[in-house]
Amino acid sequence: MEVLNQFPIRTQLFINGVFVDPIKGGKFPSYNPATNEVITEVAAGTKEDIDVAVAAAKAALYSENWGLKSTGAQRAVILRKIGEILVERKEWFATLDSYDMGKPIREALADLGDAITACEHFANLAEEQDKHQNEVIENGTNGDFKTEILYEPLGIIGAITPWNYPLLMGIWKVIPAIAAGCCMVLKPSELAPLTCLALGDVVNAAGLPAGALNIVSGYGPDAGAPLAEHDDIDKVAFTGSIPTAKKIMLGAALGPRAISLELGGKSPLIVFDDADVDATVDWIITGILWGSGQVCSATSRVLLQKGIKDRVLARLRERLDTIKIGNSLDAELMTHQGPTMGPVVSKGQYDRILSYIDHGRTVEGLNFFYGGEDAQANLKARLGDGYFITPTVFIDVPTTSKVWNEEIFGPVLCIRDFETEEEAVRIANDTIYGLAAAVFSADLVRCDRIARNIRAGVVWKNCCQPAFVQAPWGGYKKSGFGRELGRWGLEEYTGVKQITSCASGFQWGLW
Repeated sequence: MEVLNQFPIRTQLFINGVFVDPIKGGKFPSYNPATNEVITEVAAGTKEDIDVAVAAAKAALYSENWGLKSTGAQRAVILRKIGEILVERKEWFATLDSYDMGKPIREALADLGDAITACEHFANLAEEQDKHQNEVIENGTNGDFKTEILYEPLGIIGAITPWNYPLLMGIWKVIPAIAAGCCMVLKPSELAPLTCLALGDVVNAAGLPAGALNIVSGYGPDAGAPLAEHDDIDKVAFTGSIPTAKKIMLGAALGPRAISLELGGKSPLIVFDDADVDATVDWIITGILWGSGQVCSATSRVLLQKGIKDRVLARLRERLDTIKIGNSLDAELMTHQGPTMGPVVSKGQYDRILSYIDHGRTVEGLNFFYGGEDAQANLKARLGDGYFITPTVFIDVPTTSKVWNEEIFGPVLCIRDFETEEEAVRIANDTIYGLAAAVFSADLVRCDRIARNIRAGVVWKNCCQPAFVQAPWGGYKKSGFGRELGRWGLEEYTGVKQITSCASGFQWGLW
């Protein structure tokens, strides 16, 4: 833990370029989920702080050195500097993320790698946008009118981010917003706010003008709701649950203002008889145990063609037996060469996941393939007060089951078999969600056919869970709308203006 002494752990709000106490003086505890111990007390922002933060963002938007007056080249310099600072502080940020949220350090380091890549990618996109400023388009008037296109910052963004990727989800919103020249008020989850608050030091060191990024920690009703409802917010960007999204949409409708939502899913993973068993099982484990299953795209519904089912299950048990579960910052876990899993983020999440497991066992009478009461009790006895949950696998799960249909957001896998491709596609699409899906087969033509028939925003063929900053991320149906990352992510924060002029001497001639 000595690495955390390298830089201050920020607990105040970050508004207009400085760290400040909340106006009402409130605080809330941030816990280490591996031990249930309080790490620190964090500033609890309220509507009053949101008002000050939005005013700072508005001033920056209309200032002479940022926002509407800035260029893509200017923004790119700052983005690359942010990336350089993240490289220098990579181990520190990863350790703090692991400490605050519970994910294994190797996962946190992977998140930092993605964050650093995003800085360079969006710097390039900002520079590319400059090349298209004032582009003249054909308007069909044979020169009587001239129409130019101008790309501008969309305005002031209210961003509300989740706890499962504390820093990375902040980066997914902050970096493209900066690339577009927007100004932002970021409200990180109260369950893991520390790395987002530390971004204040990073953007200051990178030379981002004061007010361009403001960070207000706090509870959803006290800080998130006032942010979504604020009259000066031009767009709300949210990642989280459907119930919270509905509240945010109501707040945004008061504007009305733009909104983008990424709301998770219940993603299917389809395995055909000709798939490579060993490789497929490794991807299955990645799809459900990365982040202890607390991943919006987790492939928690697995469909096995009948001819391969027994071989996949046998290999799955072997691999699950090799997983090391424990405190993500313990030396034993950090040096373990096989799969590792840390705790879930909080007691509320812990209780919620266990309630689904208990429902599957006692109410629905589902078949345990892996996990169960004894395994969970042994884990509790070994690891104490942390929020650790043993991987749990139900097999032969009916499609009417609650645990098959509802997003559990934990290390709980549901498996059933199928016979035909048509049946697999039908079952996969029979969900309210549409974020992601995966298909495994040696027949690449079939993989491509399945990918095009699955109603999801992201489909993986013979792999599971890779995400690239160059590619769009987002879903269909109740998994939300709008896209993050790639040029599509920049477009979410960009306003497009036409400027049309009349040729000298032209007369409209309508009256």
